[in-house]
Amino acid sequence: MDVDEVIDELYGLKPAEFTAARDAYVAQARKAKDAAAAKRIAALRRPTLAAWTSNLLVRTRPAEAQQLLGLGEALREAHRTLDPEQLRLLSPQQHRLVATLVQDAADLARRAGQPVGGGALDELGQILRSVLADPDLAEEWVAGRLVKPPEATVGFPSAITPDRVPARSPRKAPKPPPRPREDPRLGTARAEAEEALAEARGLEAEADAARTRRDAAETHAAEAAERLAGLDAELREARDAERHARTEAEHATAALREAEEAARKARRTADRAEQALSKLKNAD
Repeated sequence: MDVDEVIDELYGLKPAEFTAARDAYVAQARKAKDAAAAKRIAALRRPTLAAWTSNLLVRTRPAEAQQLLGLGEALREAHRTLDPEQLRLLSPQQHRLVATLVQDAADLARRAGQPVGGGALDELGQILRSVLADPDLAEEWVAGRLVKPPEATVGFPSAITPDRVPARSPRKAPKPPPRPREDPRLGTARAEAEEALAEARGLEAEADAARTRRDAAETHAAEAAERLAGLDAELREARDAERHARTEAEHATAALREAEEAARKARRTADRAEQALSKLKNAD
């Protein structure tokens, strides 16, 4: 038994299907007297709904998963080197990509027959943001075997703006020619505008995620209403069938009574005929 293949298969199943399939593989390994495989498979834990959705996304959208990993490397490097230009460039990309992946994952889960609610989608967003910040979690995440979100949400340090970035040691270089001094208020206003833009993009991403959760809830409600309508129709048909059967039973009961009464009359007539025949025989 190839345990890695079994693990990949198990973490591709819906959470409700996981435990029974795992236990079946454990029994199969024990039957084959492969104690090591049985022990390893038995130790596997069912993924949470958010973790399953994350695994589904990784397995179904590998290119987008690699895009998130690449963005995470760039963001970590920008934070490590305190590069404000890169941070300004990458921060909006982070919000957009996370929101897009959450929406894609919700669509994939719905098509797989496992609609995901708002709470699980929020956890999925936390997973993706933690993957951007934590290279160890990123390595675990891309394997598509995640069991649950990280115990604590991993994130980047607070946003760094130009007036908060520690000054770097200047490199020795020829003095540039003097240029007109820029009004410091202009630089502050520019930084505030860029921060506001990044915040607005983040809020737009959150709105997109909320819209995705609403669409998933509406789809779930529509499916439930459709099932309920089907059940109502079946109930009406069953009640009509019951009434029809009761009517037929009443008719059959009446017909039985008539037949029994006719049989009794016929028996009395036959008895009288036998008596008359017996008298004739005695008279002879």
